[in-house]
Amino acid sequence: MNPFQKNESKETLFSPVSTEEVPSRPLSLPKTPPPKICGSNYPLSIAFIVVNEFCERFSYYGMKAVLTLYFLYFLHWSEDTSTSIYHAFSSLCYFTPILGAAIADSWLGKFKVLSLVGLSLIALGTGGIKPCVAAFGGDQFEEKHAEERTRYFSVFYLSINAGSLISTFITPMLRGDVQCFGEDCYALAFGVPGLLMVIALVVFTMGSKIYRKPPPEGNIVTQVVKCIWFAISNRFNNRSGDIPKRQHWLDWAAEKYPKQLIMDVKALTRVLFLYIPLPMFWALLDQQGSRWTLQATRMNGNLGFFVLQPDQMQVLNPLLVLIFIPLFDLVIYRLVSKCGISFSSLRKMAVGMILASLAFAVAAAVEIKINKMTPPQPGPKEIFLQALNLADEEVKVTVLGDENNILLEESIRSFQKMPHYAQLHLKTRSQDFHFYLKYHNMSVYTKHSVEEKNWYSLIIREDGKNIYSMMVKDEENKTTSGMTALRFVNTLHKEINISLGTDVSLSVGEDYGVSAYTTVQSGEYPVVHCRTEDKDFSLNMGLLESGAAYLFVIINSTNQDPQAWKMEDIPANKLSIAWQLPQYALVTAGEVMFSVTGLEFSYSQAPSSMKSVLQAAWLLTVAVGNIIVLVVAQFSGLVQWAEFILFSCLLLVVCLVFSIMSYYYVPIQPQDLQEPADKQIPHIQGNIINLETKKTKL
Repeated sequence: MNPFQKNESKETLFSPVSTEEVPSRPLSLPKTPPPKICGSNYPLSIAFIVVNEFCERFSYYGMKAVLTLYFLYFLHWSEDTSTSIYHAFSSLCYFTPILGAAIADSWLGKFKVLSLVGLSLIALGTGGIKPCVAAFGGDQFEEKHAEERTRYFSVFYLSINAGSLISTFITPMLRGDVQCFGEDCYALAFGVPGLLMVIALVVFTMGSKIYRKPPPEGNIVTQVVKCIWFAISNRFNNRSGDIPKRQHWLDWAAEKYPKQLIMDVKALTRVLFLYIPLPMFWALLDQQGSRWTLQATRMNGNLGFFVLQPDQMQVLNPLLVLIFIPLFDLVIYRLVSKCGISFSSLRKMAVGMILASLAFAVAAAVEIKINKMTPPQPGPKEIFLQALNLADEEVKVTVLGDENNILLEESIRSFQKMPHYAQLHLKTRSQDFHFYLKYHNMSVYTKHSVEEKNWYSLIIREDGKNIYSMMVKDEENKTTSGMTALRFVNTLHKEINISLGTDVSLSVGEDYGVSAYTTVQSGEYPVVHCRTEDKDFSLNMGLLESGAAYLFVIINSTNQDPQAWKMEDIPANKLSIAWQLPQYALVTAGEVMFSVTGLEFSYSQAPSSMKSVLQAAWLLTVAVGNIIVLVVAQFSGLVQWAEFILFSCLLLVVCLVFSIMSYYYVPIQPQDLQEPADKQIPHIQGNIINLETKKTKL
């Protein structure tokens, strides 16, 4: 007889589980009911948890708000590299919760991980905090207060976005409005979020005496992995047709593991299977801090009453979340319910995916509109050249060569503002250009070296008798973080020191010295203090628009102080940053329907012993989503609007797959997670228990 068939006899119905079974432990709950908030059914302990989450999210999102621009403008990485590193960091933050969840559910418990591990080591702490804090708040409620627990997750998400709202507004101001060593103060922008982590630790610890602290239930992650592995290997070893089939593939672990653990693993795997399509949603949502911020740098942040920095645009997301959560909970969902439509959690998540997909379609349309308003870039074996005539009379400029002749059809008048750059073709990547200058009765031949894909200015000057020219490379990067780039040409015979702000100053050499580009905040500059070795004076530079690059020529004025002649090298951003509002509104509505619902869904479907594990698995989908963005940014090679369309279409396909999977998913009720009392082995009486003991000895 097959030995496996023998195990199916009635005797084995009472055979014991292995010694790996986790012994049950009583919950460490207060004997008296926990204190409530103002006579409601909400435990007072959740107030400390929510405030702690506010501070921790302030720290996290405040740091992330300036991270992309830190990579781009401080470390001088490319846009693709900055995007990739940003999402690699985000992915790591959402991978570590797996470790935090294992520690929380297995050894230390959620409270100790939060206070001792998570908040002490910020780098790894996000892995300790993320999977524990939401589930720990849910643990504060009794089962009879399930409705209040559902509303807690909305309040919890409100605290996340309140912290995010304030931090994404303040930290860009700390970066841009404060100068450190003559540059944007990234040290302060990162330091303030660090301080909030200390406050989070203090607040969370204050509520330690009133928390309900369910104890850890053994090494759950290891138990789950071993149970699954044993079920698979046992099924493979007993694949004969003579062996009776079992209802579920995990039932093949019954010879070694307790029935309750098998039931918990069944519930876990059903939800994990449903999580497979979710990373694509996060791939879109998390691009607010990378691709959408980079898009904002090419837009005009001047709203008339306030100048919005590109990284401050992210403040719309938490602001709209604070508006949308009560709007959806109190108005939209209730109206849908009154219409007789069953709007389950999974249906809400599917609608959230559709809204996020539409948001990226709108972002693609905005990107196309920006491209139409952006000056063309010089391609391979091309340069863009403008001529600036600083002489007293007009000058005729001719480029000598086969393909490039007269630079402009008409002569260039003195201090004439050029209407546009001229496109010149090169025979190699770098070459010498020969110019013929005709000024009065003088003819001058001059030579200058240039390199492909660059912008240049040919500055022409005279000293009363002769005429000279010099070639200056112009600003080539238009995305100046919503700032304004400017440089100076000093026609005076003395060096000038120019003060552009508290910590921004530069010196320009005498006799047509040319300064490097300096970035400043856009806005009005009616009085700019300047100084030579024997004189102080001021310049009126007027309005400096966002995204523009300016050239100021400092010249002598008869019987007056020196003045500045202003020329726009690169036009300002014309498309208002307010055009990003529709895409932020759509993606935030999608986030409220997807993420808030998903948090509560993950908790309600998790077995009591594995709530942090399932929360960590939910966060793991965020990590995978960021990896998707990283791969696309590095290897797609698509222009930006096409990349947005790609993400939009991918999410629509994933939404269809998720909808089909959701249709066949049956939500688990709390009573389904516990084995019925009349079927539990410990309740069996008499000789059967003795038989179990004897079998254990054998």
